[in-house]
Amino acid sequence: MVRKPPSTDIDERDVRVSHPKKVAVGVPAVLHALQISEAQMGAARTVRTLSRINQKDGFDCPGCAWPEEDKRHIAEFCENGAKAVAEEATVRRVDAAFFAQHSVAELGGHDDWWLGQQGRLTRPMILDEGATHYREASWDEALTTVADALKALDDPDEATFYTSGRTSNEAAFLYQLLVRGLGTNNLPDCSNMCHESSGTALVETLGIGKGTVSIEDVHQAELIIVAGQNPGTNHPRMLSALEKAKANGATIVAVNPLPEAGLIRFENPQTPRGVILGGTRIADDFVQIRLGGDQALFQAIGKHLLERERADGAVFDHDFIARHTSGLDDYLAQLDAVEWSELEAATGQSEADLRRVGERVRTSEATIVCWAMGLTQHPHSVPTLRDVVNVLLLQGNLGKTGAGVCPVRGHSNVQGDRTMGIYEKPQEGFLESLDREFDFLAPREHGYDVVEAIRAMRDGRTRVFMAMGGNFVSATPDTEVVEAAVRNVDLTVQVSTKLNRSHTVTGRRAVILPTLGRTDRDVRRGVDQRVTVEDSMSAVHASRGRLAPPSEDMMSEPAIIARLCGLVFGDRPDSIAVPRADWKALESDYTLIRSHISRVVPGFEDFEARVAKGRTFVLPNGPRDDLSFATPDGLAHFTRNALEYPVIPEGRLLLQTLRSHDQYNTTIYGKDDRYRGVFGGRRVVFVNACDLEALGFADEEVVDLVSEWRTPDGRVEERWATEFRIVSYDTPRGNAAAYYPETNVLVPLDSTAAESNTPTSKSVIIRLQKRR
Repeated sequence: MVRKPPSTDIDERDVRVSHPKKVAVGVPAVLHALQISEAQMGAARTVRTLSRINQKDGFDCPGCAWPEEDKRHIAEFCENGAKAVAEEATVRRVDAAFFAQHSVAELGGHDDWWLGQQGRLTRPMILDEGATHYREASWDEALTTVADALKALDDPDEATFYTSGRTSNEAAFLYQLLVRGLGTNNLPDCSNMCHESSGTALVETLGIGKGTVSIEDVHQAELIIVAGQNPGTNHPRMLSALEKAKANGATIVAVNPLPEAGLIRFENPQTPRGVILGGTRIADDFVQIRLGGDQALFQAIGKHLLERERADGAVFDHDFIARHTSGLDDYLAQLDAVEWSELEAATGQSEADLRRVGERVRTSEATIVCWAMGLTQHPHSVPTLRDVVNVLLLQGNLGKTGAGVCPVRGHSNVQGDRTMGIYEKPQEGFLESLDREFDFLAPREHGYDVVEAIRAMRDGRTRVFMAMGGNFVSATPDTEVVEAAVRNVDLTVQVSTKLNRSHTVTGRRAVILPTLGRTDRDVRRGVDQRVTVEDSMSAVHASRGRLAPPSEDMMSEPAIIARLCGLVFGDRPDSIAVPRADWKALESDYTLIRSHISRVVPGFEDFEARVAKGRTFVLPNGPRDDLSFATPDGLAHFTRNALEYPVIPEGRLLLQTLRSHDQYNTTIYGKDDRYRGVFGGRRVVFVNACDLEALGFADEEVVDLVSEWRTPDGRVEERWATEFRIVSYDTPRGNAAAYYPETNVLVPLDSTAAESNTPTSKSVIIRLQKRR
């Protein structure tokens, strides 16, 4: 029997703490996934739905972007994937009566867990100016309200359009066309807050902002460095790939401030070894690095390789370097200049330990470096990732089996969104193709990223804010600033499957457009439709839902945007340059959207034919395919990067924000984090026991967290997050960790990574404040 949604929030004062786990997945993960699935869907629906996740004739998991192998297992999903599907495929419903019962203010008093647990949205809703409750609206009224607001703008830059990584390729392509047809490039997306630093560094050094490896490369690597990443929670299916790599003889080095269960031991529930024989040890080496010390680690590896090259030779791939790279001398000069003592101070590791990792790299014939937010959300993230590339270039670890860069993307189609043009700084070639296909002139001036979008709303430069999925208010930094900024907007529009905090923090008017999810059957004019997604390794495949939609007239994201395009552009005279297309046809037949994509986006030639055959196809990737680099000189670039790392003031700690195990981005499945031994609450802060003693605090004490941010003019600003229980934990001295979105309030809007403008959510200076 499906359990009803909660009527009250969980009292987090009863949080319980036990010892962290040293093994991930196994039978407990299976049981937990089934428990949550049954509670949301019921037993029969659970079996029917889970059996279709990531299958060639099924739907793509709405969770992470880790790729599937060509041969699929009958249970091609992980624990957190099952939770993500259960959240979407729930039989709980939020209807007009629910909104009549609950005011916006009352809903705003609940957290994201409670809001998400209420169920799927079913009807378009409008919040009128001055109203206390949302009211039901027809699709015509809701969409016309949005279209009229967009057409009434004095300047197209008065509108901003956010995109989450859940959006399909088809919806993303139409969405960016709508935005550019209006005349703006204000297209912030979730990439701005996660892997923007990766894209910035990789485009500069390799000419492409994506990874260069395939799933088979992971299986065949000799050495895999997993840095700033927690696969056991964030990408659990990656553990199966690492297990295969281990079986093939790979060495795995884990680099992280916290020991994570998934990188200690993996019990694969699909194998006898995982169920009854103790599983597989994953990491051969654990480098417990200080927050922000990753650049120093990779410079240490490079320095070790340089010294061994000079002593013994045969370390560098001189042929690769001569034929395919530039800038080596400047990079080596930096390695010569940096001292081992400084590398030790930055990483918290001894020279001997750093050289041990360097020696593993030296002796490997095929090395992959995987990373996630632990490397991308620091002020010096872009230089850090350039130094990752430097190390790989020294030994020619590109364009060969088992080698390359592997930024592990988060949400399931976040990479596809960017490929489809969701980018505030579009390339000229893409815009020229768009102009030819739709007979208009797209704007060339760069638009807002996430941080600039918040500033624009704060400063009154944005009148309309629209979000295609996601939970903008909870996902972004500096929560109080963001909420005030959003409330400063005339109209906010949310295209959503479920409630979240962004529906309770609105502009003066607000519209909710409920949409189909990945699991839902999408029938347009009697024909089943499918959409496509791109995974973290540039493979594109189809997704088709099978479940009955939450309401009869539910619209999909592509259909919503196509209808909006018709309302905004359809009645414009021929003298006004707007995109020209058969919007009604696009709304009803997604093959026509893919036809447009095939003529605009490189690599999508014969798009429909390849999808129709049920094939996964891989997009072109110059560094991987033929060692070609779309840089100005056609070469991969070594770069010289001054060493940077955080200096923590006395009496302070450096905080990283992170996910719990019962969480995916801002979607909270529950209040437990069993791998870290936390149950029944999320307002906890993990601190080294020696730091607690030195600072005069005790394990289990309840404190406030206060971040301290020094502005460019020298002022110190404070932000507060109240009532956090201290958990004594194995983290480096001077470092701390706590869950987001609860601690996003501590991340200053203006504290961003150089070049990428990504919020520095892994580099927050805080003090522990005793409760008054």
